[in-house]
Amino acid sequence: MTTLPDGRIIPPLTADEPTMLTSWLDLHRATLAVKCAGLDDEQTLRTPVEPSPLSLFGLVQHLAEVERNWIQRIFAGRDVPPIYGDRSGFALDRSRTFAEVLAVWEREVAVNRRICAGRSLDDTGRLDADSAAVMGGEDVVSLRWILVHLIEEYARHNGHADLLRERVDGTTGT
Repeated sequence: MTTLPDGRIIPPLTADEPTMLTSWLDLHRATLAVKCAGLDDEQTLRTPVEPSPLSLFGLVQHLAEVERNWIQRIFAGRDVPPIYGDRSGFALDRSRTFAEVLAVWEREVAVNRRICAGRSLDDTGRLDADSAAVMGGEDVVSLRWILVHLIEEYARHNGHADLLRERVDGTTGT
């Protein structure tokens, strides 16, 4: 297992498909954590890329909701409520500290790892009617599709996190 200087594990260059997908997802999850490391509440609440209202605080909340939605609701069929009052997670929950928001996100990731452990990529979950309509009427989605989607979601938002972090304190890279 090869790691980067910041401790993130580099996905294997050769592996079976489940290992490859979960390794890349874990790298992106770890990248988000690195982007947020060492910042205080005030810094994570900043919205430094005007006119966007996006903040690191909001991104972490959003990705906790994304994790919950795709793995717990859609794949596992659990009836779990939104964490932050809406399913986007972008509305800032100022009653929590950033450390609390990170802990919630980490908890969602841990739950989802347990749900997915040992499952076939061909196992399926069900989309709700609104989501199915967006997807052309299909309501069955494979774990493979969900994992690829989560990788894409994290990759996109880690790009946002990179810009936000640079504007907050000048930290670049990762």
